[in-house]
Amino acid sequence: MELLKRQYNSLNYISGPLLFVEDARELAYNAIVEIRDGAGRLRSGQVIEVSEQYAVIQVFEETAGLDLAQTSVSLVENVARLGVSKDMLGRRFNGIGEPIDNLPPVIAEKRPGIAGMPINPVARRKPVEFIQTGISTIDIMNTLVRGQKLPIFSAPGLPANELAAQIARQATVPGEDVPFAVVFAAMGITQREVSYFINEFEKTGALSRSVLFLNKADDPTVERILTPRMALTVAEFLAFEHDFHVLVILTDMTNYCEALREVGASRGEIPGRRGYPGYMYTDLSTIYERAGIIAGKPGSVTQIPILSMPGADRTHPIPDLTGYITEGQIQLSGELHRKGCFPPIDPLPSLSRLANSAIGKGKTREDHKQVSDQLFAAYANGVDLRKLVAIIGEEALTENDRRYLNFAEGFEKNFIHQAQQNRELNESLDLAWSLLSILPESELKRISADHIGKYYGARLQDLWSMQEETSR
Repeated sequence: MELLKRQYNSLNYISGPLLFVEDARELAYNAIVEIRDGAGRLRSGQVIEVSEQYAVIQVFEETAGLDLAQTSVSLVENVARLGVSKDMLGRRFNGIGEPIDNLPPVIAEKRPGIAGMPINPVARRKPVEFIQTGISTIDIMNTLVRGQKLPIFSAPGLPANELAAQIARQATVPGEDVPFAVVFAAMGITQREVSYFINEFEKTGALSRSVLFLNKADDPTVERILTPRMALTVAEFLAFEHDFHVLVILTDMTNYCEALREVGASRGEIPGRRGYPGYMYTDLSTIYERAGIIAGKPGSVTQIPILSMPGADRTHPIPDLTGYITEGQIQLSGELHRKGCFPPIDPLPSLSRLANSAIGKGKTREDHKQVSDQLFAAYANGVDLRKLVAIIGEEALTENDRRYLNFAEGFEKNFIHQAQQNRELNESLDLAWSLLSILPESELKRISADHIGKYYGARLQDLWSMQEETSR
């Protein structure tokens, strides 16, 4: 207990959010410390490096005004922890887990470390259960699976936040009587965005099953690095202690990586690609790999990280490294957005690598996989024909080619575009058959004769009623 009372007064210098303390070898990596200035004001920080000569502390608040000669550091906890409780559902917190909803502090059931506990690979169970988001392009063509990590690749100006809010309020595990929760973490967002998310969650009733962590753009940079770990700590507690299926939405991971770069520059680290730390891949993996299902436990953690690709460049280090760690991606399209489609999800570059394990007979519907494949092929053909028309003109096309052009147009207007509508899985599949009925039966080469006989043409009338409902 003597270590808890010891104060360190040999502060060396300050660099941005970093405080360097000499002769503090007893401090451990990741320890939480209390910083008291000459006026008695308290700040908090975390040890990020320890050597024989000094310890480096990330200060969570501003370092402006700290007088090295009159400032002291003392140990609070040997590792960063968060008090968690089931009562956190329906609550809002800042990026470091402090309540911002004018309600009393949470009475903690446990205080786990925010770094989390690695899931033993032997204990990991393969994700095979379907999560319904109510968004046709995701549910049918890029299916989200319980325990999966499936990022959304956006670009500046695209409605990624609106899509995140829609998924948060609509996502369910159909056919299972299990508690479902959403943990939502926003990093580096503006006050307008904070108000938007709070209003969306409150007016739709989604807040009652959600936990919100909101880190604002004017909050200290270091807090941004802790925010996703705070959120995942709550998610793991709800999933593996209270058997919840938890969907974790992290937005925007680009702001998180920018914070990593800023702190790395303050520490004088040698930069990697485009100035980002060389360890960014490892750092991101410590976040993304906390999704999963543990054998013998009914709960699960599913992740949807959202990132804005700088310059809409998929080769940028952030989407590039994210793609290596996660199991696919959902990509938003500027062209579809300009056409008025919402959500503007482009199915062609999108992919869910675990989809096949969660769809089909006995899981979703028997025709799901074949319908998904046929939609992809038909839409890709229609997009290619648009490029051809730009060169040779539509007069040179065959009647069959024109059907594909009509299909692509109807697919965007009626399937991709759905505004704020929440579609059941069967509703989305029936709409898909309505669109596929535009094409001759002979063109449905990826669908079996049994499914064609059962569904082809039977749903054609649904297309027009769906179009009218979506336009409203």
